[in-house]
Amino acid sequence: MAFSEKIYELRKKSGLSQEQLAEQLSVSRQAISKWESGQSVPESEKLLAISNYFNVSLDFLMKEDNPAQDSLNAKKGGYHIQKGNRDKWMLGMITCIGGIVCLIIWGIISIFIPSTSNQMKESSMISIDGNGIFLIVCVIAIIVGAVLLLKNTSNK
Repeated sequence: MAFSEKIYELRKKSGLSQEQLAEQLSVSRQAISKWESGQSVPESEKLLAISNYFNVSLDFLMKEDNPAQDSLNAKKGGYHIQKGNRDKWMLGMITCIGGIVCLIIWGIISIFIPSTSNQMKESSMISIDGNGIFLIVCVIAIIVGAVLLLKNTSNK
């Protein structure tokens, strides 16, 4: 958000007219109008006065992307939702990649070392052989990862 938008929003949230804000800052109403329309930017001493009057940092006023805006979003819950989406995306990605890697390893072992594949088959306590269980676990990991990725994409 640009400075002009921020000063407009701050003034409106405070319920002030341009004239009332101008009186508080010892400037003309036209100066406030120019600031809000982006035609000019206040001098440094007026920036400090604005910062003090609205109790916001100079960083908030002057930076396009800033920590103050992030903290405003965090108070509203927006930042936590975005962070949660990023975490779900990472979990989905790791799960998918892990399942794919396991399938590749299983395929390589089955082709090049058939005796290991047979040992897995014989050590299984479930009626599905060891290879089948491993295959099922890998496929489930890929599906779960894909679902997490797709859910995250649809929430954006």
